[in-house]
Amino acid sequence: MRLAAEGLRLLGAVTLGALTALAELVFVLLALPVSGNRRAGAAARRLAALEARRLRLDPAALDALEPGGEARAFRYLAARVPVGVLGGLVVALLVLGARMAVLAALAWGRGEAFDGMAPSPPLVTYLLVAGIVLLFLDLSGVAGAHLLERALAGRLLGPGRTERLERRIAELAESRANVVAAVDAERRRIERDLHDGLQQRLVALSMLVGRARRGRPELLEQAHQEAQQALAELREVAWRVYPSGLDALGLGEALAGVAERSGVPVKVACELPRRPPRAVETAAYFVMCEAVTNAAKHARAGLIVVEVHEEDGAVVVRVRDDGRGGADAAGGGLTGLAGRVAALDGRFEVDSPAGGPTTITAVLPAP
Repeated sequence: MRLAAEGLRLLGAVTLGALTALAELVFVLLALPVSGNRRAGAAARRLAALEARRLRLDPAALDALEPGGEARAFRYLAARVPVGVLGGLVVALLVLGARMAVLAALAWGRGEAFDGMAPSPPLVTYLLVAGIVLLFLDLSGVAGAHLLERALAGRLLGPGRTERLERRIAELAESRANVVAAVDAERRRIERDLHDGLQQRLVALSMLVGRARRGRPELLEQAHQEAQQALAELREVAWRVYPSGLDALGLGEALAGVAERSGVPVKVACELPRRPPRAVETAAYFVMCEAVTNAAKHARAGLIVVEVHEEDGAVVVRVRDDGRGGADAAGGGLTGLAGRVAALDGRFEVDSPAGGPTTITAVLPAP
């Protein structure tokens, strides 16, 4: 059903593209003598923007739709005319073939000849096979025309090769800076955990052992408890640095361990057909850890739901909580996660309206 709906949408987009191609041809011919006029240029950009929406392209990624791209918009409108006409011809052949098939079926159903041909098993079989082959070729032509239109729009309206490389360099520099900042923040947090928690507990343990050696054996039990607490805190800090179980047990078991240690109920659904690369596993793990920690500390959540699945060759991690919302995407923890995800060419989104709920989504490419 979904495939049929997508096919109809594609057919409609190509058909509409054929009609707009003819209208845009008229516009280009009329506006070409005054192509330097500001209003004509603005109209060309608006028409190009409509084509981008028809093709489901992101207008923000197409430079020619911004002021200053009028000349490129004109070139695109002129170049897409033959592609649009080609798509229209393919659709016309599809409609013509469907019409002939319907007329033949109606005529033969009434026992009449169609175009001088009476129905017979060999003829019906031949026409049925030929019709299926031609339908496949025609539908492939519709899909090909649509892909050709998208490629043409991306090439003529989008940034050039040099601009793409410059943007990529800027993105890499920004992601590297974010990763460095996230690593520094994590080091500071580990130092704070060791100093404020484990170090003070070890000092108390040392004092208890010293007093016990000076004739207070009843303090040995308290010293033993302090030692157990110190070991538990040390394991917790080590787990936050890097979970050893992630390598041995995999992402699902590691996430289940986080859910067990959480002070807020956590439901985990990890459905991956294969084990992702180690870097992707690590990023997914820390995304969940930080999101669960934030929900427990700041959101006053009563339930956290974690979903991990694969979609279009990427691992999608989605964490929802029923807390009060208002999470700041520019906060230290979430900024660090965004940098970690960006370092893998992933996408990180935070949706946290006031009053909740909060949804954190990370899309991690897993080649």
